[in-house]
Amino acid sequence: MMKYLQKLGKSLMLPVACLPICGLLMGIGYLLCPATMQGGDITGFVPLVGLFLVKAGAALIDNIALLFVIGVGVGMSEDHDGTGGVAALASWLMITTLLNTGFVTTIIPSIADDVNKTIAFDKIANPFIGIIAGIIGSSCYNRFKNTKLPDWLSFFSGKRCVSIIAGVISILVSVVLLFVWPLIFGGLIALGEDIVGMGAVGAGIYAFLNRLLIPVGLHHALNNVFWFDTIGLGDLSHFWAGETSADVTWSLGMYMSGFFPCMMFGVPGAALAMVHTAKNDKKKKLAAGLLLSAAVCSFVCGVTEPFEFSFMFLAPALYLVYALLYGIFTTIVVAIGFRAGFCFSGGATDLIFSASLPAAQKTWLIIPLGIAAFVVFYVVFRFAIAMFDLKTPGREDDEEDEVNVVLANNDFTAVAAKVLEGVGGKDNVESIDNCITRLRLEVKDPTLVNEKVIKQAGVAGVIRPGKTSVQVVIGTKVQFVADEFKKLCK
Repeated sequence: MMKYLQKLGKSLMLPVACLPICGLLMGIGYLLCPATMQGGDITGFVPLVGLFLVKAGAALIDNIALLFVIGVGVGMSEDHDGTGGVAALASWLMITTLLNTGFVTTIIPSIADDVNKTIAFDKIANPFIGIIAGIIGSSCYNRFKNTKLPDWLSFFSGKRCVSIIAGVISILVSVVLLFVWPLIFGGLIALGEDIVGMGAVGAGIYAFLNRLLIPVGLHHALNNVFWFDTIGLGDLSHFWAGETSADVTWSLGMYMSGFFPCMMFGVPGAALAMVHTAKNDKKKKLAAGLLLSAAVCSFVCGVTEPFEFSFMFLAPALYLVYALLYGIFTTIVVAIGFRAGFCFSGGATDLIFSASLPAAQKTWLIIPLGIAAFVVFYVVFRFAIAMFDLKTPGREDDEEDEVNVVLANNDFTAVAAKVLEGVGGKDNVESIDNCITRLRLEVKDPTLVNEKVIKQAGVAGVIRPGKTSVQVVIGTKVQFVADEFKKLCK
């Protein structure tokens, strides 16, 4: 189950990766054409260019659910075959058509008399349903891609039957959702209302849970509730639509703002604490490699996985503290009125482009907040690591051999070769995959895996989530290593 959830989380990162271009286009567009947000006539070449860019970015963010359909459909399919994506799209079209409010109220007229049920079906085309459709499409591909039918139906054998089966299953799922979806939607509304009712504390609880669920990938499901319009919130979508808190029922941006000081300054502070508490002979490697690059990545674009996966399994108690710090800072940030938004994550890039939006408030506070986050994260991490002798990077008990391959050299073939040696050679590799920061492998004989050899490649760490599963945390250059790894395995 854990392995499945991790794969689902990785698949969701594919559509999420589309959001940076959305933020870039809309940020520049709103800057060039304020009337897009504030109203008024749009005249002149520059404002028209801004309007063009805003609409281009909105084309993605307004259809994030559809991106989830394709992302999960392809990402969860074996060999990432596009057939799974087509089947997922078929499932999505089937479900959203059969559960459209107009059709549902036609077959069950009494639903029209229930406001909550009507609203639920008005929101049926949402990311949550997109994920379900993606799972249906990919599961049908994995199960039925090699199906052989009688000669008179042979045209529909193999991959051609996948979308058909996905459609049939989607009909059955639609019947179930006809009765279950209003209950699920009501539960999500209750959760959202409880969080909104808690104000700044509720935002802090959300941020804490967001970080805490990263290891299993379920933070994406939580994000859908608060960032997108699944239950009528949509903090992210409303923020980038040029609205303000006056247009919604909550303080717009409150579920995004707290991530900025933590990701831009808190992570670098924690990384520096790890460097300072590392063994003397390992400080240089950590400072020049893993932790420095992870800190820069977090500051610039808000990608925190290289940092988080470097210690979450080595020191889970420290990771719990890390998540708590996010919750505390988010509560403070929301309470003092700092508001900023992101399309991808809480890095400097999104902060710069969101600062011109109407909902942005007191963005200058990022300086004092950032300094505070840096100091607090540094002090807490350094104290905890030293006091409890936590085995963060550079403090492991096992002495490692001299590192012969340094990832920063960009010798991806050498890195891949060292990792392949560490997992027992190509004959021991069952499957190869990768997400944004990790090389994901399935091996035949787990006893042949030598983590010490793998770490000689200069990677951030090695994770063993299952008996035959090996995840090598490499960072944002993982795609290049994965490509070379696949070549070596041929």
